[in-house]
Amino acid sequence: MATALPKIRFRDPQIEMAHGAGGKASRRLIEGLFAPILCGLSSEPLADAAIVSINGADIAITADSFVVSPLAFPGGSIGELAVNGTVNDLAVSGARAEVLVVTYVLEAGLPTEILEAEVRAMGRAASAAKVAIAGGDTKVVEHGKADKMYITTAGVGRPIPGVQLSARSARPGDVILISGPIGDHGITILLARGDLDLEADICSDTRPVIDLVEALAKAAAPGLRWMRDPTRGGVATTLNEFARDCALGVCLFEDRIPVHDAVRGACELLGLDPLHIANEGQFLAVVAPEYADAALEALQSAPGGRHACRIGEVREQPARSVLASTPYGGTRIVDMLVGDPLPRIC
Repeated sequence: MATALPKIRFRDPQIEMAHGAGGKASRRLIEGLFAPILCGLSSEPLADAAIVSINGADIAITADSFVVSPLAFPGGSIGELAVNGTVNDLAVSGARAEVLVVTYVLEAGLPTEILEAEVRAMGRAASAAKVAIAGGDTKVVEHGKADKMYITTAGVGRPIPGVQLSARSARPGDVILISGPIGDHGITILLARGDLDLEADICSDTRPVIDLVEALAKAAAPGLRWMRDPTRGGVATTLNEFARDCALGVCLFEDRIPVHDAVRGACELLGLDPLHIANEGQFLAVVAPEYADAALEALQSAPGGRHACRIGEVREQPARSVLASTPYGGTRIVDMLVGDPLPRIC
């Protein structure tokens, strides 16, 4: 008997930059084309990493690609970003990264000193995150075909004991926490390109978050429902995905969301919403209300977590939507990112 072909819902005539921005277009591409063909009939919500069982042992695995421009920026560079991004995808899936493999795609004509700087940056980041780099691959393409350098990674980790994460475990009344200020990475990259006549004292927030995650798990593992790092598409897109996956609503307290003044000012000048700006060293967590105080205290007491705060809660309505409560007593709908205001950021 012939096997039925998967139903493909993706109808965009061609791939655009927005399909890689982490917003609505990315979701259409993944859910409409990749998932039906590659993931079969799985009903599990899409996540940053997968927990799989091999010969009775559970392992976490993830993969990522990094195409940031410029390669180096205040607070980090593509080599460091590649390690931290991979380690963090495992961390927010409830696992500590143990080993990475990496692939460099290099453009002919790339100065060796630039390549060496990024290899060294990757080595330092791996040491800081306590993860081994076990191997990888190198490819070289013609001049003008790769914008200097791309890096792809795969990471394997061990699940953190006692942590079971799923958006579907969320309940009304659950508390939404964030580990620190939002928007630093995306605005740093935008300003580093030199296309705008703006100056701001701000650096990328790229860092590994595993120590914060483990502190949170130690204090509140039984009440820890879900985590995610709000990279492309920002907090708004990440929480919209969560709301859709759990079929509940999210209410954000806008005046509690930490945003550095420089980021807020740049967003106001450019007409951007900080909630849509990418982050590379922060994560969101949904925690049962009886564990919320212990969870927040654990984050704030851990190194790098003193700015963690409570920014919202899960509600029954409006289902599958995100609302923000403004400081003036009103509310606004917070949608997923549409388009691609900041291409090539991670």
